[in-house]
Amino acid sequence: MAKAVVFAEYGGPEVLHLTDLPDPEPEPGQVRIRVKAAGVQPADTRLRSGAWKSFMPVVFPARLGFEAAGVVDAVGPDVTAFVPGDEVLGPVAGGYADTLTADIALLVRKPAELSWAKAGALSASGQTASTALEDLAVARGETLLIHAAAGGVGQFAIQLAAARGAHVIGTASEQNHEFVRSLGATPVTYGPGLADRVRALAPEGVDAALDAAGGEALEVSVDLVADRNRIGTIADQPGAKRLEVRWINTRRSAERLADLAELCRIGQLDVAIWKEFPLAEAAAAHRESEGRHMRGKIVLTVS
Repeated sequence: MAKAVVFAEYGGPEVLHLTDLPDPEPEPGQVRIRVKAAGVQPADTRLRSGAWKSFMPVVFPARLGFEAAGVVDAVGPDVTAFVPGDEVLGPVAGGYADTLTADIALLVRKPAELSWAKAGALSASGQTASTALEDLAVARGETLLIHAAAGGVGQFAIQLAAARGAHVIGTASEQNHEFVRSLGATPVTYGPGLADRVRALAPEGVDAALDAAGGEALEVSVDLVADRNRIGTIADQPGAKRLEVRWINTRRSAERLADLAELCRIGQLDVAIWKEFPLAEAAAAHRESEGRHMRGKIVLTVS
């Protein structure tokens, strides 16, 4: 039997439960993965709470998770790209599990240099950050404002934007300023007066903004960035519609993920892990995620 985290109603972290399910069998174009680590994202908590039910409803009983890493232990009848024993990572559905099946089209091999925890936390957030920089057309010499810069997507967006030669300003709590600075951004404290503090750091203006926080972030971004097509959010779809800025959807591909994994392998991209929780403690992981002020990603691990 496989084990997976499920929930049968919207609510707080306490609605999450570990349950037994039949061991899945890979279909054509799929492999079965024994999961070692799975990333926890703000999107997971919003789906669980019902915050996104108006535009992304779930069917109960529902599972969570958009990324995982593990070892292939069975392959579909037509699969030749992977064999049992291969270590892989990728965007998957229902990553909060010890066993799952995944389409091979989006999987890549895990570099030996990447720990299981970091591999499990790379796929979704890393590709979201990469997509956002493309959509916002961030270029060398420009100034990019990132809201929630110390979080899962923010940490990748800083590093990738800095590698493009952009000047990055990142909002964060003061306790996370040194972390944001270490990634390659100039930190700034969020809250009242944010727009003025950003102007002081970027007297020539802000070219683009990425919101991973919600709340005041989009209003501040509209105040600072002239072109609304260069303001994007991954956290506030209603706000994006109201203010006519971009709602950013991730474009995931094996090629994009392989590029990120290679950057990790050669030491040009890091995956900061805030805390690790056993799979059975998914509820505690969600409480931690909703507590904010994290540096990097939360990961569920399977022994």
